[in-house]
Amino acid sequence: MTTDILPIRRALISVSDKSGLVEFAKALSAQGVEILSTGGSAKALRDAGVMVVEVSDHTGFPEILDGRVKTLVPQIHGGILGRRDLPEHLAQMQEHNIAPIDLVAVNLYPFEATVARGAAFEDCVENIDIGGPALIRAAAKNHDFVAVLTAPEHYATVLEELAAHGGTTLATRKKLAGSAYARTSAYDAAIGGWFAGQNHEEYPAIFTFSGNLKQTLRYGENPHQSAAFYTSGARFGVASATQIQGKELSYNNLNDTDAAFECLAEFTGPTVVIVKHANPCGVATAGDLSAAWDLALACDPESAFGGIVALNRRLDEATAAKIASIFTEVIIAPDATEGAKSVLAKKKNLRLLLTGGIPDPASLGTSFKSIAGGFLLQSRDYGRVALPDLKVVTRRAPSDAELADLLFAFRVCKHVKSNAIIYAKAGATVGIGAGQMSRVTSAKIAAWKAEAAGLDTKNCAVASDAFFPFADGLQAAIAAGGAAVIQPGGSIRDAEVIAAADEAGIAMIFTGMRHFRH
Repeated sequence: MTTDILPIRRALISVSDKSGLVEFAKALSAQGVEILSTGGSAKALRDAGVMVVEVSDHTGFPEILDGRVKTLVPQIHGGILGRRDLPEHLAQMQEHNIAPIDLVAVNLYPFEATVARGAAFEDCVENIDIGGPALIRAAAKNHDFVAVLTAPEHYATVLEELAAHGGTTLATRKKLAGSAYARTSAYDAAIGGWFAGQNHEEYPAIFTFSGNLKQTLRYGENPHQSAAFYTSGARFGVASATQIQGKELSYNNLNDTDAAFECLAEFTGPTVVIVKHANPCGVATAGDLSAAWDLALACDPESAFGGIVALNRRLDEATAAKIASIFTEVIIAPDATEGAKSVLAKKKNLRLLLTGGIPDPASLGTSFKSIAGGFLLQSRDYGRVALPDLKVVTRRAPSDAELADLLFAFRVCKHVKSNAIIYAKAGATVGIGAGQMSRVTSAKIAAWKAEAAGLDTKNCAVASDAFFPFADGLQAAIAAGGAAVIQPGGSIRDAEVIAAADEAGIAMIFTGMRHFRH
């Protein structure tokens, strides 16, 4: 039977991240704990005046193979894995001169960081830890008798328990064991993913991924749902942003802010994107952010209330004042002036997120979607069309101004839930139809939203995320004022749709690229 509180008489410490190491070891040593260590950890402790026993002295077996084998010996793993409640284990440990180890503090070679800095293949391989995961997994398995610490933030918990109880509690050892297995799982997932990339396997037979808990959320999409926020990379965006002010972000805030910032990344000129319920309700590019805000807001001021605002330039004081004049949930931008921060500080509940940069839309990584019994995996939609990709299919070609608006509208279309229809003029959306089962309905909703906002759609550019299956959707857009249309093409009725465009005297171009978003 296990005892709930177990003293620590001997500890093995071997860490790559030496944050807090000396203070932790000194505290253990003051409690009379014998410390075993290796390599750089042992040197750091000795240099700090902590008494250390080298693992090779403890085991009688030297480090070999350039340090690849240091702790993979029975004297270490037997000391960790031996059960203190089984007489036969204790007898074997005594027979083979194996001393019990009560605490294992190990963090792993920095494989992920080595890969992230673009190191050579050989360097990455050498930073795959072997002994560390073995120690961690052994200690976690025998958590009834051993405490395993895999991160510096675990040190304080153990020291507090030592001070309060003279040992570690079973509850803490179980919790630390769970963290240990999660860490080795994530480590192996990173290595497996890296090898899949090295072997050009886009979809390997076994796919694993991991994340680090950033925060638990008050609830999910709805109050009866639980939720948490995990991070998995360093790409510019909501996950890596610094929150300057405001309430805690909700699940819906995070989802909508991510949608706004991903749409924003499509544009290089001063641009503002306003999102509500994961759909853009106003997007504009202008000479400066203040002008872009005015145009984006004009598209659908009703929906912008309580929305998310994304900007691709440093937020200035004047633009901040305009945004703060209406109820806004979140503002996300690369940076903000002190004047802008001062203006927004008066809105205590408004969240301001600063990212330090804009993501590259051509390197968006992977998209996951859970389904019953599994998940769907795909590359993110980083597809873009350029002038050489476009095919004019009508008798009339678009003018240069129309062409600019068509490309703008098609980029916005990519970030609107399908079926999507966008009306745009002079670098700004004037009508957005989103998420409808019928493309005709989307075209009519976009016109209705424009009319409700008091915007003129006459001679506007029209973008459709997928082809028009019949001419009726195109005709609805023409009736709304569409003078030039961009769409993927590819319908069996393309000829019928082109004929309707020619009859109306409008220009239409095909892209050959669809942008469904579900």
